Amino acid sequence: MLFVEHLTLSHFRSHKVARLELDGRPVVLFGSNGAGKTNVLEAVSLLSPGRGLRRASADEITRQPDAIGWKIMATLGGHELESWSEGGAARQVKIDGKAGTQSALGQLVRVLWLIPAMDRLWIEGAEGRRRFLDRMTLSFHPSHAEHSLTYEKAMRERNRLLKEQVSDPGWYRAVEGRMAEAGEVIATARTSAVAALMAAQEDAETAFPTADLAITHPDADLPLTAQDLSAAWADTRGRDLAAGRTLIGPHRVDMEGTYRAKGVPAKASSTGEQKALLVSLILANARALAADIGTPPLLLLDEVSAHLDQQRQAALYDEICALGAQAWMTGTGEELFSALGDRAQYFEVGETDGQSELRAL
Repeated sequence: MLFVEHLTLSHFRSHKVARLELDGRPVVLFGSNGAGKTNVLEAVSLLSPGRGLRRASADEITRQPDAIGWKIMATLGGHELESWSEGGAARQVKIDGKAGTQSALGQLVRVLWLIPAMDRLWIEGAEGRRRFLDRMTLSFHPSHAEHSLTYEKAMRERNRLLKEQVSDPGWYRAVEGRMAEAGEVIATARTSAVAALMAAQEDAETAFPTADLAITHPDADLPLTAQDLSAAWADTRGRDLAAGRTLIGPHRVDMEGTYRAKGVPAKASSTGEQKALLVSLILANARALAADIGTPPLLLLDEVSAHLDQQRQAALYDEICALGAQAWMTGTGEELFSALGDRAQYFEVGETDGQSELRAL
């Protein structure tokens, strides 16, 4: 089992200094709103590739008014991890004392999260669901981020040509070739991730409903191979020139969900059902990863009890413990986690003179 054994935060949002010693059990952080609970989860999320659960820039994270930068240090699976930023500069990484990359972090630890902003996943625009899909895909394929960056960079070049009304096909072939190669890898990884989640839901006995997932595109017959993608972009250049941007491709996909037992689209389900479907997907993702890499991921569950009744709260805690995952959970009161009992470690988060403080119980 892989878990954070030690965590130290320095000048990280509301935490001037915070230290936690952990033994692998689920971690409960409780306290009033604004005390700094989610900030701890955000720090753990930055042990993985990307911009973390809030998608914040480096300078947004640093404690104010000091603004001298921030640092996270963690011991995990025998490795010493450091992540920091100075003066708003880009985030840097060290692994066992040597400079590392975010991609290297993705090879060491997989992190999944569920935050209140995601409660609107099924009813917001496609961008949020696409980001959710890509986070799940990244958990199975750490190189997914690099392929996505390659695709986005090439697409920006193509969009610049379109905005400048360049019509010569020769200018487009090379950039569309790079887009197509990355696009095929992205599409294949997304498809395999969804298949893994569906299989993990099928095999589980759980109190949470099964969500049937489908990857869709405004153009229903989006090609998936590099050759077909290149041909599609060549065919649609006229339309794209008129729009000034690329109108088809992996960057336009959506992820639709259906509450299987009721045959109802997730977007038409009740608020509680939508939350239960999200929890089901996170748990399925964790189960599939545990089977794939031999250890469950870290789970970050912010205000997870919201919209879950007591029965489902207890069922969630049972599933987390059965999975053997170190889940980091937040809530306003310790009583929300009473069904966990001594299966978890508890920390009360308070605030004194504008500074967050953690107290182990």
